[in-house]
Amino acid sequence: MKKRLSVVVPCYNEEEALPIFYEEIKKVSKELKELEMEFLFIDDGSHDRTLEIIKELRQKDKKVRYVSFSRNFGKEAGIFAGFQHAKGDYIVLMDVDLQDPPHLLPEMYSYIKEGYDQVATRRSTRKGEPPIRSFFARMFYRLVNRISKTEIVDGARDYRFMTRQMVDSILDMSEVNRFSKGIFGWVGFQTKWLSYENIERSAGETKWSFWKLLVYSLDGITAFSTAPLAIATFVGFLFCLLSFAAIIVIFVRHFMGIEAAFGWASMVTVVAFLGGIQLLCVGILGQYLSKTYLETKRRPVYIAKETEETK
Repeated sequence: MKKRLSVVVPCYNEEEALPIFYEEIKKVSKELKELEMEFLFIDDGSHDRTLEIIKELRQKDKKVRYVSFSRNFGKEAGIFAGFQHAKGDYIVLMDVDLQDPPHLLPEMYSYIKEGYDQVATRRSTRKGEPPIRSFFARMFYRLVNRISKTEIVDGARDYRFMTRQMVDSILDMSEVNRFSKGIFGWVGFQTKWLSYENIERSAGETKWSFWKLLVYSLDGITAFSTAPLAIATFVGFLFCLLSFAAIIVIFVRHFMGIEAAFGWASMVTVVAFLGGIQLLCVGILGQYLSKTYLETKRRPVYIAKETEETK
């Protein structure tokens, strides 16, 4: 009996890229004859014809399956839903814009047969990406790998070929605040890395603005490291020592008859600086507290409005 491969594809407003992706993945699937294929599209509350196109593909190809959300829950929810609904012995996660080249699938499967639990991909270059985005991306990977025990490879993509055992382990991590790049590394398993040059989108526009990427990176840092809390504690302790030392200096100067310098400008500057440090530390605490607050609510990661089985 053939083993099944589930191709999980999160989609958000991808009406232009969907038909192109489907044709490409169908071509590559012919090279994986020993596997039974299914294509699982996750419609993340799209406002265009994405869901309509998926349904059209379903009508002509029963290997196409889908899950449609009640609203936009984000890519992380789409990934989680795809893993939950995938029926395959192996699962591939990839983007619909063809920045994850389908022609790598046969090579990825060959490494799985050698005994690897997952074959992951990374970009060897950031060609075509805005320089400012590339700079901050590199800084993020350097920072997170220094302060976290979970390794997140620079340039790593979500494009991965995984065994069912690994996917089940990922699903066991049912947290609401999800950062998949960190989760993939945290669960472990034997990994083979493939590198390829950056590929531009086949159609449509990216949904990731610089601000969204910045917020996502902060989520990643707080999800897999408590170092910011330690930094806040250290900064607070340091300024306590400096304040205590300053008090001693003032008393010594006073008893020595040395007049202290007075000035409202310098005083306001010091107060503003210390106030900024305090707000920064409170903000760091707030980030972790907000994550805890959301987790304790136990809200679902997503709400599925419709699947191919309900129609």
